[in-house]
Amino acid sequence: MDKFEIEQLTKLVIASMQAEQKKGDGFLVPVGVSNRHIHLSQADVETLFGTGHQLTKKKELMGGQFACEECCTIVGLKLRAIENVRVLGPARKATQVEISYTDARKLGINVPVRESGDTKGSAPIAIVGPKGAIYLDEGCIVAARHIHMSPSDAARAGVSDGDYVKVRVENERGTTFENVKIRVDESFTLEMHIDTDEANASDIKQGDKVAIVK
Repeated sequence: MDKFEIEQLTKLVIASMQAEQKKGDGFLVPVGVSNRHIHLSQADVETLFGTGHQLTKKKELMGGQFACEECCTIVGLKLRAIENVRVLGPARKATQVEISYTDARKLGINVPVRESGDTKGSAPIAIVGPKGAIYLDEGCIVAARHIHMSPSDAARAGVSDGDYVKVRVENERGTTFENVKIRVDESFTLEMHIDTDEANASDIKQGDKVAIVK
């Protein structure tokens, strides 16, 4: 291959890369759509399901978590309720309920957007199980959108744990999500988590891919 051919090939490669960038093809991340769910402390597990009860694993999730066979009813103001809300295990130190804004309106409560575990000053809610009920003065949130990834994924994407990025959805709705937090851990599988409201508004289905915007 002579010098002219090398130059022409180089131009073609650069043009191809620029075309891909214009299409918005950054680091691609599959999407996981999170429905409403509950995290329970062991004490609250026993209050709701009976003394000594252990959560029953239904489906493995990332980071050692799992969807449980157990479901509860959550109750907001004026006794507005949503039934069959899935519990996620294992048991945590503190009980927490994660819902969407649509759920919050149905329940008649004002719910803040928070990272999981940040429940101080969040919305009150009641949880009803087959053996009992609990009332939380605070503990109900709308989960902030975020991306789980392993250290190797983070290196390939050029991001670090705690970074905030923009994420672009390349479909007919053409949505861009801002303030998406990166969470990095060896136990994580690459996935962006959004709630059902965000998924419906941007026409995203479970497993669709979105692009990190640098």
